[in-house]
Amino acid sequence: MTEDVRPPLWRQLQLVAALVLSVRQGQSASAALSSVAPALRPGVQALGFAVLRHLGRAQALRQLLAPRAPAPRLDALLCTALALLWQTDKPLYDAFTLVDQAVKAVKRDARLRPQAGFVNACLRGFLRERDALLAQSQRDPLARWNHPQWWIERLQHDWPDHWQAILLADAQQPPMVLRVNARWGTPQAYVAQLRQAGLDGSVCAPQGVQLSAPCPVQQLPGFAQGWVSVQDSGAQIAAPLLLAQLPGISAKGARVLDACAAPGGKTAHLLELSDAAVTALDIDPLRCQRIHQNLARLGLAATVLAADAADPHAWWDGVPFDAILLDAPCSAAGIVRRHPDIVWLRRPTDIEQLVAQQAQLLARLWPLLRPRGHMLYCTCSVFRAEGAGQVAAFLASNTQARQLPAPGHLLPCIGEPGTTSHDNLVGEHDGFYYALLQKTSA
Repeated sequence: MTEDVRPPLWRQLQLVAALVLSVRQGQSASAALSSVAPALRPGVQALGFAVLRHLGRAQALRQLLAPRAPAPRLDALLCTALALLWQTDKPLYDAFTLVDQAVKAVKRDARLRPQAGFVNACLRGFLRERDALLAQSQRDPLARWNHPQWWIERLQHDWPDHWQAILLADAQQPPMVLRVNARWGTPQAYVAQLRQAGLDGSVCAPQGVQLSAPCPVQQLPGFAQGWVSVQDSGAQIAAPLLLAQLPGISAKGARVLDACAAPGGKTAHLLELSDAAVTALDIDPLRCQRIHQNLARLGLAATVLAADAADPHAWWDGVPFDAILLDAPCSAAGIVRRHPDIVWLRRPTDIEQLVAQQAQLLARLWPLLRPRGHMLYCTCSVFRAEGAGQVAAFLASNTQARQLPAPGHLLPCIGEPGTTSHDNLVGEHDGFYYALLQKTSA
């Protein structure tokens, strides 16, 4: 027996609360969503991400309403309801309907049923004292910014003039951005295809189109045929930036390594723009399958290896690469608006560990580059330790490297397509870091 694809609100609240509980226990939202029935997954993800973007406020309000924390399962459901209740500018549901359905969600769970009265009292108490409780919670940085204190302090240190804008950007729902396959056509031509299909979009990058409203990829013209892929406009900078350093318009025959390549978006972009011989590497065999699947849909081919980039002796054939793209593992602090679970999963010690891993990858992959070859180091982080600080340390200890012009830190930007801010080459985008390095000698 299959579950209704449009379940009642009380059931959706149960599923979202389970997602919140999983994230609190250290599991990524993607992993938690994999256990949800496919037909229900898009709705649970949309509602769950809305809750995660305001979970800090919900936790602060729950603390005021019930200073003694309930059991984790009940607390997750209560915070889920509060995260959806406190906003009145664009509410997803009527407040009293939400309270009724949250109480019903408790009653429908045998383990929580005795606490239905407690949840009802908390939520109705919030409605009665909403203004006072919100004013009181506003004094809590976790509630105001929906990020842990250590994260806020790091941003204040790294970006004293922009930290508030970064946090505000993190709280927004991101747009759906497409990368048009250059082997198919232009972004302008694809915008016309969208209009014929009853969809609306605008050009936002050299190969990018931003949709006016998200939609399932199955509704996109030519998606199955490889006309477009989903990729943030900031991420679309990588491939053309690296390929611009290769000789010849098509870079035919150039050996290019995409280290840490899964799920293959940048690998595909490299191949869409060039005839280079690309090797795509990832340590996870399952994620390598994603690379194969994405390339197959686009009609592209690369050498895909499941191996550890930090251990070249296990996979490198000894022939130097002309160019290396190192999209290094990072905190993902620049893509929080797309993955709001990140702020609840990361710990301060994670940054130190990631910085050490990035430094190791830089050191191990650099010898694989030919003299006068280029490496593009990038991360989807706004933390300087994973960007400018990392590259400065590498250059200080490597006299055979010089830094070429590149965007550097791109801060999350909210703007109309075609606009620019102080730091970026495109309009709306996620947070990234790009450093272009050239090997000066053998």
